[in-house]
Amino acid sequence: MKYMLLIYMDENALSETEREHCYAESAQLAQELHTKGQFVATAPLHPVATATSIRVRDGKSLITDGPFAETHEQLGGFFLIDAQDLDEAIAIASRIPGAKVGTVEIRPVIEVAGLPAQS
Repeated sequence: MKYMLLIYMDENALSETEREHCYAESAQLAQELHTKGQFVATAPLHPVATATSIRVRDGKSLITDGPFAETHEQLGGFFLIDAQDLDEAIAIASRIPGAKVGTVEIRPVIEVAGLPAQS
């Protein structure tokens, strides 16, 4: 089963040096998961100041700068993994460097028929 591991943290919690170290640790984890056939995708996100949100209501689009909601922690990145069960997903999520300073939300992914195959 695929799981989305959403990494939330205060985007100012890490210095630039700490952030680069976090990226290196995340890349190492991604390589290990790839070797085990569990890696699907991962990426950090640009700061929330670069976000744009859209809402469509009654056929009209409302576009606003910034994230959907103001929070203490922001969505900073993700891992998409393939794990046998929630316990295995939790074990992997606990190895994500962002879990040390923020929160990793684990969500099972719904597989929808008819979508393009992943490359």
